[in-house]
Amino acid sequence: MKKMKNWLLTGLFFMIVSTVFSQGKVTGNITDGTAGSLPGANVQIKGSSTATSTDFDGKFTIDSPNASGELVISYIGFETKTVKFTVSGSTNLGNIVLTSNSNELSEIVVKSTTVDIAKDRKTPVAVSTIKAAEIQAKLGNQELPEMLKSTPSVYVTKSGGGFGDSRITVRGFSQNNVAVMVNGMPVNDMENGAVYWSNWAGLSDVTSFIQVQRGLGSSKLAIASVGGTMNYVTKASDLKQGGTVGTSFGNDNYFKSNVAYNTGKLDNGFSASVLYSHTQGDGYVDGTAFNGDNYYVALGYTTKNNKHDFQFTVTGAPQWHDQRSTFITIAQYQKYGTESDPNIKYNSDWGYKGGESFNMVRNYYHKPVISLNYDWNINETSKLSTVAYVSFGRGGGSRGAGGIRGFNYANNAFRTADGLIDFDKIVAYNSGQTVNINGTNYTRTTNGTSGQFQNSSATGSLTNSTTGISQISSVNSHNWYGAIVNFNKKFSDKLTWDLGIDVRGYKGIHYQNINNLLGADSYIDNFDANNPNRVLTNTYSTYAAWNVFKSTDKEEKINFYNDGDVRWYGGFTQLEYSSDNFTAFIQGALSQQGFKRVDYFKYLSSNPLSSTDYENILGGNVKGGVNYNINEHHNVFVNSGYYSKQPFFNAVYPNNASLVNGNLTNEKIFGIEAGYGLRTQMFTANLNFYRTSWKDRYQRQNDGATDNPGGYYDFAGITEIHSGIEFDATAKVMDKLTLTGMFSIGDWKYDGTSTSNRYDSGNNPIGGGTATTLYLDGVKVGDAAQTTAALGAIYEILPRFTVDANYNYNDKLYAAISPGNFTSATNRGSLQLPSYGTADAGLAYKWLVGKNKDNSVGFRLNVNNVFDYTYIAEAKTNYFAADYPTQPTYKGISTNNQVYFGFGRTWNFSLRYDF
Repeated sequence: MKKMKNWLLTGLFFMIVSTVFSQGKVTGNITDGTAGSLPGANVQIKGSSTATSTDFDGKFTIDSPNASGELVISYIGFETKTVKFTVSGSTNLGNIVLTSNSNELSEIVVKSTTVDIAKDRKTPVAVSTIKAAEIQAKLGNQELPEMLKSTPSVYVTKSGGGFGDSRITVRGFSQNNVAVMVNGMPVNDMENGAVYWSNWAGLSDVTSFIQVQRGLGSSKLAIASVGGTMNYVTKASDLKQGGTVGTSFGNDNYFKSNVAYNTGKLDNGFSASVLYSHTQGDGYVDGTAFNGDNYYVALGYTTKNNKHDFQFTVTGAPQWHDQRSTFITIAQYQKYGTESDPNIKYNSDWGYKGGESFNMVRNYYHKPVISLNYDWNINETSKLSTVAYVSFGRGGGSRGAGGIRGFNYANNAFRTADGLIDFDKIVAYNSGQTVNINGTNYTRTTNGTSGQFQNSSATGSLTNSTTGISQISSVNSHNWYGAIVNFNKKFSDKLTWDLGIDVRGYKGIHYQNINNLLGADSYIDNFDANNPNRVLTNTYSTYAAWNVFKSTDKEEKINFYNDGDVRWYGGFTQLEYSSDNFTAFIQGALSQQGFKRVDYFKYLSSNPLSSTDYENILGGNVKGGVNYNINEHHNVFVNSGYYSKQPFFNAVYPNNASLVNGNLTNEKIFGIEAGYGLRTQMFTANLNFYRTSWKDRYQRQNDGATDNPGGYYDFAGITEIHSGIEFDATAKVMDKLTLTGMFSIGDWKYDGTSTSNRYDSGNNPIGGGTATTLYLDGVKVGDAAQTTAALGAIYEILPRFTVDANYNYNDKLYAAISPGNFTSATNRGSLQLPSYGTADAGLAYKWLVGKNKDNSVGFRLNVNNVFDYTYIAEAKTNYFAADYPTQPTYKGISTNNQVYFGFGRTWNFSLRYDF
């Protein structure tokens, strides 16, 4: 409490000092001319180092030491504007409207050269930028990636529908192969490239803008942006002094509250920004309740001469959410709905236990990220930017394990009439009570002479009365350290050189533990070679741990326990030439990834395979591009590049073994792109053409049930070709009406065939067996719509009272396929799912309050999928109706297919007070 009082007194002192030494205050509101405020806009007194940023409502306050002067105002996507002022005590400049200039971002807004932001009519890449104002207005109870669904070549689904379980693809490449950055820091999992959006749920509260660079992107790092780069740039600590209090609620008991405060940049150079929010709800899908928190603390310091700038941030989002992880067939959705109106909310993973909702599948995680950014303006031509970061991820995901009389928990033997899991029946059997299973009464017996009902991973058989069902978790924790250093040198006004390093270290900690014995007494585990036949009784929580520093060494672990160590050493350089109408760059990067596997269970501790050496693999990229501004309205660009991408961890050490893959090879990506841009006062448009080839994709197929017990087949030379055209435009039809639109047409398919290599259970190449050829040539890449389109409008009915709507259309959507299934030259290819379109709408009003009308109260109503359209968002299987002629179909496809439906109509209402 004493420390908190000291902090508050210190903050109050800073504000008092700021007020005393100011000669006058200049205030105003920065807008885009269509009732949209521009948060994060930079406001600087010309000829001085005095500067500030607008808050999330577009308002700013700046202290002027002089009675008159000029403000220089800059913001991403808009022309820089200079406004004269005179001040005596306090002056309000009212609304200042900036003119749109598409996606440009002034270097003043993003200080660090480690954050690579594309600039319109300069950086030769295809790019889309989403502002904080749009995120704040339209996100509601959607997932953060959904803010990008109206940008070209982007497809977003909610997957199973759990909180934070959405996924995104760019140009047909999954998010595992799209580089996701936060303030220039790579955040894709270093073992498998995965991005878990539930870990980043708090980004929506603190993001200043999202920029998607499709294709090669402008990042200088040796990151494998096969499909593109998504950069989330969070707000800095030196935003305008003030705060926000907000709340929102929506369908299915959704509720969110948040509070934030910024001290603003004080005269002594210090600044601070804090935020906390809480979100909870029942979930749109049945049995997917969730609960999450988000905290953000940013501390800043800038020296008076602006030579040194420090930004220290801590952010995290501890959460738990119940999931729908099991793909089920269309016929099952229909069974619990009707043939014409399937129950799209149906979830086969949950039920009731002791009268309370219980889901066997839950994700729980806490991944705080701590970073320190340091920018040193060495002189007028040299700058050094550094970011050091650390992340401790703790948590995992639960599931069912074991079985009763040969049946797992999801079997119909343990379902109620309405399709829910009868957990009370499982608990009764596990604890020795007599239960009826498929018309026969059964009673469990204790195991051996133990006198205990002991569960394990075994499902047993119909005659085996000793096995039971448990809830266990697969824990995927990690310790992650990294640093990026970039030296930026301007040789002249036109020629700039960058040189830097990127260093990362990662330890993934993988094991399983017991969450709930569901009535049994203990759990038998025989997978630890060093300690066989262990009888365990401890259970562990499925709620996110706030303390990420607590050791897990003493936890009882089951089934497997191993570490994946990854280390990364990278170097990069870039040379850029930029004149008034011409920009060109060439960039190169090298990286060495080392992969090490430590297994505490599979091998005796005396076995050298229990801890491998690092397998070091070299990779890198080279890319370049040019942009030419024909005149003030027209520009063209072209870029090309080549990547040699290291494989993921499971390709280096396949089959859960510690022997290196005998067919280890880098993936090769070659991309080329061309674009055209049009800019006028009333209309902007972009047109892009691209082609990306992705060779030597890793594909493994386990085949232990046939002629290779415990082994697998490895397929070499799998190639994908992704090409297409993209268009997006914005038209200001009148002062109060703005239209937006886009379309993208992709042709994403496999190229050529692939032949298998045979390996035993120890990853050793062996002869014999049956060589398999995959006939993939021309097969469409699945899991994302290859044709997308969007049309949107925003209209200001009255001052600060707006209505908006957006329509999204998706076509040429194919089921997710497993390349290993295409073993016949006469295959039917990929299953095409029905096309669909959804409409979203919103209504917003902002009421100016306070003595000087410099505060505001705003509300926003969002309705998504307004017409409650039922559609299939993704499919796991590839069954054609022609192969099942006697079975019914749904919208032309076989009801045997396992799918996820998209959400029906949802809504959200929010209230917000800015001061």
